[in-house]
Amino acid sequence: MNSSPSPTVVIVPGLRDHVADHWQTLLAERLDDTRIVPPLDHDKLDRAARVAALDAVLADVTGPVVLVAHSAGVVTTVHWAQNPTRPVRGALLATPADVEVPLPPGYPTTAELERGGWLPVPRRRLPFPSIVAASRTDPLAAFRRVAGMAESWGSRLVDLGDVGHLNPAAGYGRWPRSEELVRELIGDPGPVYSHAT
Repeated sequence: MNSSPSPTVVIVPGLRDHVADHWQTLLAERLDDTRIVPPLDHDKLDRAARVAALDAVLADVTGPVVLVAHSAGVVTTVHWAQNPTRPVRGALLATPADVEVPLPPGYPTTAELERGGWLPVPRRRLPFPSIVAASRTDPLAAFRRVAGMAESWGSRLVDLGDVGHLNPAAGYGRWPRSEELVRELIGDPGPVYSHAT
C-alpha cells in the first residue's frame, strides 16, 4: 500500500521571530521535517514582506504542508491565505494577536501596524482546515474577539484556559498540546516526531 508523505511543518513566528525557549522552536526541534520562516533583515513591521517570506519557504517545500503559527504569525498566515500559492493540509493558529485594538505598552502601536499593512485582519473563511488555540488571559487579544476570528476563518476553536500569551513570559517553553494538535491536522494519531521526548 502506498502511503502519502508526511507533511512538512512550517513554523510561522510572531514579531519577535526566533526565540530559543519558545514552544515553536522546541516543537521544531522535536519534529522530523520542519522549516521556520526566517526573520526579516529590514522593517520587522512590513506585513507584505512577512507574507513574502512565508511564501518563499512554502515554495521550497514539494510535499504536503501543515502551518504552525503564533501571535502575529497567525495574522501573517491569514493574510497569506487570502491569495494562497499552494495547497496546505491545515494550520494551527495559536493565540493570535488582535492587532486591530491597541496592544500593551512595548508592542507596536495601532498606527504603526496600520502603516505596516496589518489592518484590517482578513475575516474570510480559510481555504484549509485550521485550529485556533485561544487563551482566556491573553494580554494581546480578548478571548471573545479571537473566538469571532475563528468563526470567520472556519476554524475549530480550542479553549486553552489561562495560558497568557502562550510564550516564555507566560511559562511556555515546551507546549505538549501543540504536538497533539499538529497530529490532528496531519490526520495521524501517533507521534509526529522521532527525537527523544
